[in-house]
Amino acid sequence: MRNKLKNFGFTSNKKIPVDKFLEKALYEPRVGYYNNRFPFGKDGDFVTSPTISNLFSEILAIWIISAWEKFERPKIFNLVELGPGDGSLIKILIQTFRKFPEFNKSVKIFLYEKSDFLIDIQKKKIQKKQINWIKNYNTIKKGPVIFFGNEFFDAIPIKQFTVKNKKFLEKCYFFNKKGLIETYKKALPSDVSFVKSFDTLKNQNFIEYPKLGFYELNKIIKKISALSGGILLIDYGYLKPFNGNTLQTVMRNKKIQMSDLYNHIGKADVTYLVNFNLLKEFFKKKNLKVKNIVTQKFFLETMGIIERAKIIEKKMNDRQRKSMFITLKRLLHKDSMGELFKVIFSYSSKKNNFLGFD
Repeated sequence: MRNKLKNFGFTSNKKIPVDKFLEKALYEPRVGYYNNRFPFGKDGDFVTSPTISNLFSEILAIWIISAWEKFERPKIFNLVELGPGDGSLIKILIQTFRKFPEFNKSVKIFLYEKSDFLIDIQKKKIQKKQINWIKNYNTIKKGPVIFFGNEFFDAIPIKQFTVKNKKFLEKCYFFNKKGLIETYKKALPSDVSFVKSFDTLKNQNFIEYPKLGFYELNKIIKKISALSGGILLIDYGYLKPFNGNTLQTVMRNKKIQMSDLYNHIGKADVTYLVNFNLLKEFFKKKNLKVKNIVTQKFFLETMGIIERAKIIEKKMNDRQRKSMFITLKRLLHKDSMGELFKVIFSYSSKKNNFLGFD
């Protein structure tokens, strides 16, 4: 086990902040979770909305086209998927875009992916010459740009702090013979200052702070502010204040204890629940507008997913029809993904009437 830990760059009995630990566990070249295994689908570790039903992807395609119309149908319209996963979502988007020739001619598609392992998987699924795989946004220089990500933000490692007697302590891990151990150290003054600047995080004694996520968003916001456009994020998370640890470890579609990650490092996914009000406050601090945060159920139903299903079912047999409505229920039901998943759209534009949020 010690040799395996060394492959991740870990040293026994050395304190590692949560975000640094997760970054190595998830993204370390060759051995990190997203760089060594196929995690998607029923045979993987988790399922996502695009792998559950093509209807999700079709509706998102329609929303993207409607956004293009709100930007007055520009001849160049940049579209960036953040963390494309196995490519299921963008594959259906491309198929849908072909039905709208004027839009299809104007759209330039970029896939932002950190994992070379997943890029290879995506390229096998998406055989389209016009797609550009990128690891930064420098090549996007002209025309409005829409960034979108489904379960993107939850996969970016977070920092965790506890507050005792008004003192901030940063949560860390270290390894010894007993396994993965939790511990704390004095938080950096710069992190404390930044956390204190958010009203959303006040009066909490346990704080989750997406420092790396905000760093990523800053790069995106810079591009949006320069070219106009926006960012659409769909993820599991919460709106009501939550004063606790939301980190969760998933393996083979089942949750496992964080302490068990010692034995499964590189083989299990680690995510957290996104604080959507914190995201909203962050976007507003950057002078972007923010639409109402809505549930996935509200967004998909407002965009017409049920009506679309009723049209499609006319061409289906009983088995196909039953299967479609089972997956639709999973996307929309309050006890499944419908309420847990939220949708936020932040943008820089004089237009305000983007669909799906009112």
